[in-house]
Amino acid sequence: MTKRIVVKNVEISTKEFNKISYISLTDIAKLKNLDNPADVINKWMTNKDSFDFYCLWEELFNPGFNLAESREIKVKDIGYNFFTI
Repeated sequence: MTKRIVVKNVEISTKEFNKISYISLTDIAKLKNLDNPADVINKWMTNKDSFDFYCLWEELFNPGFNLAESREIKVKDIGYNFFTI
């Protein structure tokens, strides 16, 4: 089931799948940049704090997650212009 909420005049899609609710990250990013929300998401994804969040999420929910490699990436790459996910 898809629902929509309006935040600061921007329509944000929500969807329920297997009794879990999901919110559109692209729609949320439109609050910062209506014309190019992908740019907002790209900047967010290359942020050190966001990377820490991804790693924690993977540690909690992915039994095959390579923690040692994620730490190496964090030390060597994050914060440089060439880092992308």
